[in-house]
Amino acid sequence: MKAQKIRNLHRDLGYFYLGLIITFAFSGILMNHREHWHPEKFTIEAKEITVNLPKPNEITDEFAENLAKELQIKDNVKRHMIRKGKFKMMFENTEVEVDVKTGKGEIITFVKTPVISQAMKLHKNTSNWWIYFSDIFGISLIIIAITGAMMVKHGKHTFKRYGWKLTLIGMLFPIIFLLVF
Repeated sequence: MKAQKIRNLHRDLGYFYLGLIITFAFSGILMNHREHWHPEKFTIEAKEITVNLPKPNEITDEFAENLAKELQIKDNVKRHMIRKGKFKMMFENTEVEVDVKTGKGEIITFVKTPVISQAMKLHKNTSNWWIYFSDIFGISLIIIAITGAMMVKHGKHTFKRYGWKLTLIGMLFPIIFLLVF
């Protein structure tokens, strides 16, 4: 391929995918830290409640469903559990947490954070069209990387003299990271 065609392909693919690269990188950073904070949702209401809980071994799916109705939560219960002395129920946009001994707790209602929530869906989406688009995106990133490496033709910083070493380190780094951690 001629040098000008490589440069044009590199430039055009780079411009085409620039927005997606930025969005995907941003949402990836958010996903990396989702255990420390909830980037997809923010609290709009926290309401204190008092509930009469049965013995922990008597808390069933039926009890959780009935409690949700009693608390006027319209979502279906995704899961419920007792952990560290707290009875917890999780819904799509609501969480209920009640102290098992005192029956005091709260209902926390969430709303999806605009833009951030949609960006994070990029990493979670498993629909066929998105998988194919992601494959095309991945192939395009490989093309951008290869054409970028081919653009430097002369001097001491060519791929053949210098770049392959950094490329090898860049490929080994995630492998070593996965093996060590």
